[in-house]
Amino acid sequence: MALIPTLNTQRLRLRPMNLNDWPAYAAFMASDRCRHMGGPFAPDRAWGLFCADHAQWDFFGVGALMMEDHESGCCLGQVGINTGPLFPEHEIGWLVFLQAEGLGYAFEAASALRDWARDVRHLPSLVSYVHKDNTRSCRLAERLGAIPDKAATGHAPGDVVYRHFGPQAG
Repeated sequence: MALIPTLNTQRLRLRPMNLNDWPAYAAFMASDRCRHMGGPFAPDRAWGLFCADHAQWDFFGVGALMMEDHESGCCLGQVGINTGPLFPEHEIGWLVFLQAEGLGYAFEAASALRDWARDVRHLPSLVSYVHKDNTRSCRLAERLGAIPDKAATGHAPGDVVYRHFGPQAG
């Protein structure tokens, strides 16, 4: 069984998922807010994604962490590294619940997980698969220092592939 890290940032605790996270996750996945991720999703499909986010830790040593506010303990969203047969490369992604959108939490969480992937897991590169119409996530990927990689294979039609660091970042 893989050791799932807990990472701390200035405002967030990035922690392993637990069953108490399911209702907020399911509500997000059932909403139009996940339209750029292929949603909205029915509960059974959302449950499968929730379980896969957690199971990747055991299978691949990466997966999802929930963003929890240090002060309130409120779960604000999720950041994760996806891999496996459905992903051409290790992908860092994020989702932010409505009450936390626009407050910089995704940037803070993704920065910490990206650095962990590079410094602890020694991944040579990460990508983000962002739908071209998801302007907020495109801007976030660029704010994180990622650049579009036109030569990379996307995860779904309409994706822009953002490369976070390359082999030279060893």
